[in-house]
Amino acid sequence: MNYPSKSRFVFTTLILLFFIITSCGELDKKLEDKLKLVNDKALKLDSLVNNELDKVNSLDSLINKEMKKVETIDSLVDKSSKRIDSLINKTVDRVNLPN
Repeated sequence: MNYPSKSRFVFTTLILLFFIITSCGELDKKLEDKLKLVNDKALKLDSLVNNELDKVNSLDSLINKEMKKVETIDSLVDKSSKRIDSLINKTVDRVNLPN
């Protein structure tokens, strides 16, 4: 009677091992699919971030160009202002000169 019981135990153990191995294989496949999905999303996010960084860099470059224009205009205004001040001071000095 021990033999049928042992063979039943071995058979049951083999069946359980088969299901465990099959389940592990299914879990491995599911895990692989989830990792692929996460990787794809990460790549899309990386691409989106890179596109936005390119836009920021373009905007930064445009701001730098406009700042140079502003500096040039400011310099011209400063020079013109100094010339006008000089002319006004000369005119005021002439007017204030005693006869």
